[in-house]
Amino acid sequence: MLQPKSSKRTHYAIQLISNRYKQVIICFVLIIPLLLSAQVKGVKHVILIGVDGMGANYLSKAQNIPVMQSIMQQGVSTMHARCVQPSSSAVNWASMVMGAGPSLHGYTEWDSKKPEIPSRQIDHYGMFPTIYALFRDQQPPSKIGVIYSWSGIGYLFPKQAVNKDDHTNNDSLTADHAAKYIQAERPDFLFVHFDGVDEAGHGIGWGTNAYYQAIQGIDSYIGQIIKSVKNAGIEKNTVIIVTADHGGIKKTHGGKSIQEMEIPWMAFGPKIKRNTILNKSIMTYDTAATIAYLFGLKTPQVWIGRPVLEAVK
Repeated sequence: MLQPKSSKRTHYAIQLISNRYKQVIICFVLIIPLLLSAQVKGVKHVILIGVDGMGANYLSKAQNIPVMQSIMQQGVSTMHARCVQPSSSAVNWASMVMGAGPSLHGYTEWDSKKPEIPSRQIDHYGMFPTIYALFRDQQPPSKIGVIYSWSGIGYLFPKQAVNKDDHTNNDSLTADHAAKYIQAERPDFLFVHFDGVDEAGHGIGWGTNAYYQAIQGIDSYIGQIIKSVKNAGIEKNTVIIVTADHGGIKKTHGGKSIQEMEIPWMAFGPKIKRNTILNKSIMTYDTAATIAYLFGLKTPQVWIGRPVLEAVK
Protein backbone atom coordinates (compact mmCIF):
# COMPACT_ATOMS: atom_id res chain seq x y z
CA MET A 1 0.00 0.00 0.00
CA LEU A 2 1.44 3.39 -0.96
CA GLN A 3 1.97 5.99 1.78
CA PRO A 4 0.02 9.22 1.11
CA LYS A 5 2.15 12.16 -0.06
CA SER A 6 0.91 14.34 2.80
CA SER A 7 2.10 11.73 5.31
CA LYS A 8 5.54 11.61 3.69
CA ARG A 9 5.80 15.41 3.83
CA THR A 10 4.81 15.40 7.50
CA HIS A 11 7.40 12.73 8.29
CA TYR A 12 10.07 14.69 6.41
CA ALA A 13 9.17 17.93 8.26
CA ILE A 14 9.36 16.20 11.64
CA GLN A 15 12.72 14.68 10.75
CA LEU A 16 14.02 18.08 9.59
CA ILE A 17 12.92 19.77 12.82
CA SER A 18 14.45 16.95 14.85
CA ASN A 19 17.79 17.32 13.04
CA ARG A 20 17.77 21.08 13.59
CA TYR A 21 17.09 20.60 17.30
CA LYS A 22 20.00 18.18 17.46
CA GLN A 23 22.25 20.75 15.77
CA VAL A 24 21.15 23.46 18.23
CA ILE A 25 21.76 21.16 21.21
CA ILE A 26 25.21 20.19 19.91
CA CYS A 27 26.14 23.85 19.39
CA PHE A 28 24.84 24.68 22.89
CA VAL A 29 26.87 21.86 24.45
CA LEU A 30 30.01 22.98 22.61
CA ILE A 31 29.71 26.69 23.33
CA ILE A 32 28.76 26.58 27.04
CA PRO A 33 32.22 25.43 28.24
CA LEU A 34 33.76 28.23 26.18
CA LEU A 35 31.47 30.80 27.76
CA LEU A 36 32.14 29.46 31.25
CA SER A 37 35.91 29.51 30.74
CA ALA A 38 36.08 32.96 29.18
CA GLN A 39 37.97 35.55 31.21
CA VAL A 40 35.74 38.33 32.53
CA LYS A 41 36.37 41.31 30.27
CA GLY A 42 38.41 44.06 31.88
CA VAL A 43 39.86 41.91 34.68
CA LYS A 44 43.61 41.41 34.34
CA HIS A 45 44.76 41.39 37.97
CA VAL A 46 43.34 40.08 41.26
CA ILE A 47 44.72 40.89 44.69
CA LEU A 48 43.40 38.73 47.51
CA ILE A 49 43.94 40.27 50.95
CA GLY A 50 43.46 37.93 53.90
CA VAL A 51 43.21 39.36 57.41
CA ASP A 52 43.83 36.68 60.01
CA GLY A 53 41.20 36.58 62.75
CA MET A 54 39.07 39.49 61.47
CA GLY A 55 35.62 38.27 62.47
CA ALA A 56 32.61 39.78 60.71
CA ASN A 57 30.80 40.29 64.01
CA TYR A 58 33.55 42.71 65.05
CA LEU A 59 34.31 44.34 61.71
CA SER A 60 30.66 45.37 61.41
CA LYS A 61 31.11 47.41 64.62
CA ALA A 62 34.56 48.81 63.81
CA GLN A 63 35.07 52.56 63.47
CA ASN A 64 37.73 54.60 61.68
CA ILE A 65 38.24 52.09 58.87
CA PRO A 66 37.81 54.43 55.86
CA VAL A 67 39.50 52.13 53.35
CA MET A 68 37.32 49.09 53.98
CA GLN A 69 34.25 51.31 54.20
CA SER A 70 35.17 52.70 50.78
CA ILE A 71 35.61 49.17 49.39
CA MET A 72 32.12 48.25 50.58
CA GLN A 73 30.66 51.42 49.05
CA GLN A 74 32.48 51.00 45.75
CA GLY A 75 31.90 47.26 45.54
CA VAL A 76 30.15 44.31 47.16
CA SER A 77 30.23 43.00 50.71
CA THR A 78 28.74 40.65 53.25
CA MET A 79 29.30 40.09 56.94
CA HIS A 80 27.80 36.61 56.75
CA ALA A 81 30.32 34.57 54.78
CA ARG A 82 31.42 31.48 56.66
CA CYS A 83 34.63 29.61 57.30
CA VAL A 84 34.90 25.83 57.54
CA GLN A 85 35.19 23.80 60.71
CA PRO A 86 37.27 23.98 62.76
CA SER A 87 37.32 27.79 62.75
CA SER A 88 41.12 27.85 62.77
CA SER A 89 43.87 29.21 60.55
CA ALA A 90 45.62 26.66 58.30
CA VAL A 91 42.48 24.65 57.62
CA ASN A 92 40.71 27.80 56.44
CA TRP A 93 43.58 29.40 54.51
CA ALA A 94 43.90 26.06 52.72
CA SER A 95 40.17 26.00 51.95
CA MET A 96 40.32 29.57 50.63
CA VAL A 97 42.96 28.83 47.99
CA MET A 98 42.07 25.17 47.36
CA GLY A 99 38.39 25.61 46.53
CA ALA A 100 37.30 22.82 48.88
CA GLY A 101 36.89 21.89 52.53
CA PRO A 102 39.10 19.82 54.85
CA SER A 103 37.36 16.53 54.08
CA LEU A 104 38.75 16.87 50.54
CA HIS A 105 42.04 18.77 50.82
CA GLY A 106 42.94 17.12 54.13
CA TYR A 107 44.34 20.07 56.13
CA THR A 108 42.43 19.97 59.41
CA GLU A 109 44.37 21.84 62.12
CA TRP A 110 45.22 25.45 62.95
CA ASP A 111 48.87 24.83 62.09
CA SER A 112 48.67 22.05 59.48
CA LYS A 113 51.89 21.75 57.50
CA LYS A 114 50.69 18.78 55.50
CA PRO A 115 47.32 17.04 55.16
CA GLU A 116 46.29 15.01 58.20
CA ILE A 117 43.74 13.27 55.96
CA PRO A 118 45.03 12.04 52.57
CA SER A 119 44.07 14.65 49.97
CA ARG A 120 41.33 13.40 47.65
CA GLN A 121 43.39 14.49 44.65
CA ILE A 122 47.07 15.33 44.17
CA ASP A 123 48.30 17.45 41.26
CA HIS A 124 51.72 17.34 39.60
CA TYR A 125 53.03 19.77 42.23
CA GLY A 126 52.39 17.10 44.85
CA MET A 127 49.52 18.98 46.51
CA PHE A 128 45.76 19.26 46.43
CA PRO A 129 44.97 21.58 43.47
CA THR A 130 45.32 25.27 44.37
CA ILE A 131 44.37 28.49 42.62
CA TYR A 132 48.11 29.10 42.16
CA ALA A 133 48.48 25.84 40.21
CA LEU A 134 45.50 26.69 38.01
CA PHE A 135 47.12 30.00 37.06
CA ARG A 136 50.51 28.46 36.35
CA ASP A 137 49.17 25.54 34.32
CA GLN A 138 46.47 27.34 32.33
CA GLN A 139 48.08 30.76 31.97
CA PRO A 140 51.83 29.97 32.20
CA PRO A 141 53.13 33.55 31.74
CA SER A 142 51.20 34.69 34.84
CA LYS A 143 53.06 36.58 37.55
CA ILE A 144 51.97 35.09 40.87
CA GLY A 145 52.96 36.25 44.34
CA VAL A 146 52.38 35.27 47.97
CA ILE A 147 53.43 37.77 50.65
CA TYR A 148 52.55 36.79 54.20
CA SER A 149 53.11 37.62 57.86
CA TRP A 150 52.36 34.18 59.33
CA SER A 151 54.82 31.42 58.45
CA GLY A 152 52.03 28.83 58.29
CA ILE A 153 50.90 30.21 54.93
CA GLY A 154 54.13 28.90 53.42
CA TYR A 155 52.93 25.29 53.69
CA LEU A 156 49.70 25.91 51.79
CA PHE A 157 50.86 26.62 48.25
CA PRO A 158 53.19 24.95 45.73
CA LYS A 159 56.46 26.89 45.72
CA GLN A 160 57.15 25.92 42.10
CA ALA A 161 53.96 27.61 40.91
CA VAL A 162 54.66 31.13 42.22
CA ASN A 163 57.11 33.84 41.21
CA LYS A 164 57.34 35.47 44.63
CA ASP A 165 57.33 33.67 47.99
CA ASP A 166 57.88 36.31 50.68
CA HIS A 167 57.43 35.62 54.40
CA THR A 168 57.97 38.86 56.35
CA ASN A 169 56.77 38.02 59.90
CA ASN A 170 55.63 41.65 60.17
CA ASP A 171 52.46 43.33 58.86
CA SER A 172 54.17 46.64 58.12
CA LEU A 173 56.81 44.85 56.04
CA THR A 174 54.12 42.76 54.38
CA ALA A 175 52.33 45.92 53.22
CA ASP A 176 55.60 47.54 52.07
CA HIS A 177 56.74 44.45 50.17
CA ALA A 178 53.32 44.00 48.58
CA ALA A 179 53.19 47.64 47.46
CA LYS A 180 56.68 47.46 45.94
CA TYR A 181 55.94 44.15 44.23
CA ILE A 182 52.72 45.48 42.71
CA GLN A 183 54.41 48.57 41.32
CA ALA A 184 57.43 46.69 40.01
CA GLU A 185 55.80 43.55 38.58
CA ARG A 186 52.06 44.22 38.20
CA PRO A 187 51.23 40.62 39.21
CA ASP A 188 48.30 38.80 37.69
CA PHE A 189 47.46 37.25 41.06
CA LEU A 190 48.78 38.24 44.47
CA PHE A 191 47.79 36.91 47.89
CA VAL A 192 48.64 39.18 50.82
CA HIS A 193 48.25 37.88 54.38
CA PHE A 194 48.15 40.04 57.53
CA ASP A 195 48.42 38.54 61.03
CA GLY A 196 48.13 41.45 63.49
CA VAL A 197 44.39 41.24 64.15
CA ASP A 198 44.65 37.58 65.16
CA GLU A 199 47.62 38.39 67.40
CA ALA A 200 45.59 41.09 69.16
CA GLY A 201 42.71 38.66 69.61
CA HIS A 202 44.88 36.00 71.20
CA GLY A 203 46.88 38.47 73.25
CA ILE A 204 44.20 40.87 74.53
CA GLY A 205 40.89 39.49 73.31
CA TRP A 206 38.46 39.63 70.40
CA GLY A 207 36.33 42.77 70.56
CA THR A 208 38.72 44.69 72.85
CA ASN A 209 40.08 48.16 72.14
CA ALA A 210 43.42 46.65 71.15
CA TYR A 211 41.64 44.35 68.71
CA TYR A 212 39.82 47.24 67.04
CA GLN A 213 43.04 49.24 66.89
CA ALA A 214 44.63 46.31 65.07
CA ILE A 215 41.79 46.36 62.52
CA GLN A 216 42.38 50.08 62.02
CA GLY A 217 46.05 49.40 61.40
CA ILE A 218 45.24 46.76 58.78
CA ASP A 219 42.83 49.20 57.15
CA SER A 220 45.72 51.60 56.55
CA TYR A 221 47.83 48.76 55.11
CA ILE A 222 45.04 47.88 52.70
CA GLY A 223 44.99 51.55 51.71
CA GLN A 224 48.72 51.35 51.02
CA ILE A 225 48.15 48.39 48.71
CA ILE A 226 45.33 50.13 46.85
CA LYS A 227 47.54 53.19 46.39
CA SER A 228 50.25 50.99 44.86
CA VAL A 229 47.70 49.58 42.42
CA LYS A 230 46.90 53.13 41.31
CA ASN A 231 50.59 54.04 41.06
CA ALA A 232 51.20 50.93 38.94
CA GLY A 233 48.56 52.10 36.48
CA ILE A 234 46.46 48.94 36.78
CA GLU A 235 43.57 50.27 38.86
CA LYS A 236 41.02 49.92 36.04
CA ASN A 237 41.88 46.25 35.52
CA THR A 238 42.31 45.07 39.13
CA VAL A 239 39.80 43.32 41.38
CA ILE A 240 40.63 43.46 45.09
CA ILE A 241 39.07 40.93 47.47
CA VAL A 242 39.30 41.31 51.26
CA THR A 243 38.30 38.48 53.57
CA ALA A 244 39.44 36.51 56.65
CA ASP A 245 40.07 32.96 57.78
CA HIS A 246 37.94 33.01 60.95
CA GLY A 247 36.69 35.20 63.78
CA GLY A 248 37.11 34.58 67.49
CA ILE A 249 35.67 34.87 70.97
CA LYS A 250 37.39 36.00 74.16
CA LYS A 251 41.01 34.99 73.43
CA THR A 252 40.49 32.00 71.21
CA HIS A 253 38.82 30.46 68.17
CA GLY A 254 38.29 27.03 66.65
CA GLY A 255 34.74 26.57 67.95
CA LYS A 256 31.28 26.74 66.47
CA SER A 257 29.98 30.14 67.60
CA ILE A 258 28.87 32.70 65.03
CA GLN A 259 31.58 35.05 66.34
CA GLU A 260 34.15 32.45 65.28
CA MET A 261 32.44 31.19 62.10
CA GLU A 262 31.30 34.33 60.28
CA ILE A 263 33.86 36.22 58.20
CA PRO A 264 33.68 39.33 56.02
CA TRP A 265 33.89 39.04 52.25
CA MET A 266 34.19 42.17 50.13
CA ALA A 267 35.40 43.02 46.65
CA PHE A 268 35.62 45.91 44.23
CA GLY A 269 37.01 46.57 40.78
CA PRO A 270 36.03 46.17 37.13
CA LYS A 271 32.82 44.21 36.51
CA ILE A 272 32.08 44.12 40.25
CA LYS A 273 28.75 45.62 41.33
CA ARG A 274 28.81 48.86 43.33
CA ASN A 275 27.42 49.50 46.81
CA THR A 276 25.82 46.06 46.97
CA ILE A 277 25.18 43.82 49.96
CA LEU A 278 25.55 40.15 49.04
CA ASN A 279 22.65 38.07 50.33
CA LYS A 280 23.43 34.60 49.03
CA SER A 281 25.55 32.19 51.01
CA ILE A 282 29.34 32.38 50.62
CA MET A 283 31.82 29.87 51.97
CA THR A 284 35.53 30.58 52.21
CA TYR A 285 36.30 28.04 49.47
CA ASP A 286 34.11 30.07 47.09
CA THR A 287 36.93 32.62 47.01
CA ALA A 288 39.19 30.40 44.89
CA ALA A 289 36.30 29.57 42.58
CA THR A 290 35.51 33.27 42.14
CA ILE A 291 39.10 34.12 41.22
CA ALA A 292 39.15 31.23 38.75
CA TYR A 293 35.90 32.51 37.23
CA LEU A 294 37.25 36.04 36.81
CA PHE A 295 40.25 34.69 34.89
CA GLY A 296 38.41 32.02 32.93
CA LEU A 297 40.35 29.20 34.59
CA LYS A 298 38.90 25.70 34.42
CA THR A 299 38.45 24.34 37.95
CA PRO A 300 39.09 20.69 38.88
CA GLN A 301 36.16 18.37 39.56
CA VAL A 302 37.34 17.91 43.16
CA TRP A 303 36.70 21.59 43.96
CA ILE A 304 33.33 22.31 45.55
CA GLY A 305 33.62 26.11 45.62
CA ARG A 306 31.18 28.16 43.53
CA PRO A 307 31.99 31.58 42.05
CA VAL A 308 30.23 34.46 43.79
CA LEU A 309 28.26 35.43 40.68
CA GLU A 310 26.04 37.74 42.74
CA ALA A 311 29.06 40.07 42.94
CA VAL A 312 29.58 40.34 39.18
CA LYS A 313 27.79 42.80 36.90
